[in-house]
Amino acid sequence: MAVEGEKTVCVNRRARHDYFIEETFEAGLVLKGSEVKSLRDGKANLKDSYARVQKGEAHLLNTHISPYPAANQFNHEPTRTRKLLLHKKEIERLTGKTKERGLTLIPLRLYFKDGVAKVELGLARGKKLFDKRETLKRRAAQREVERSLKSRT
Repeated sequence: MAVEGEKTVCVNRRARHDYFIEETFEAGLVLKGSEVKSLRDGKANLKDSYARVQKGEAHLLNTHISPYPAANQFNHEPTRTRKLLLHKKEIERLTGKTKERGLTLIPLRLYFKDGVAKVELGLARGKKLFDKRETLKRRAAQREVERSLKSRT
């Protein structure tokens, strides 16, 4: 997942538990200086955050980036809406996909790539309760198989 030159800031662990990720996109973020400093310190949280396409622009909502202590009066609002940088064709494609029933844009992780803040977005379909149980059963069975293979060698 992480490539050389990338530094992951935070990961949305609940996303793969609550959603089927059908496709992923990489988008840049429009940030203020204090937000970048706070991200470099790893002070971000993607819980309950999502992305939305409105009026031909993509925005990241409910992402919490903690205020940077040294910024004083020039600090940012922690959960403000942040603009996402995507190509026009990507935005049009996402608009069409999110209009489809049950699909939503979920941020999977925040990271720095060559010094630039990026967010990995997942085009996701919500899981039902029985889907979540099935996933947990499958993982437990896989762990059991790996344990038995390990003890055999």
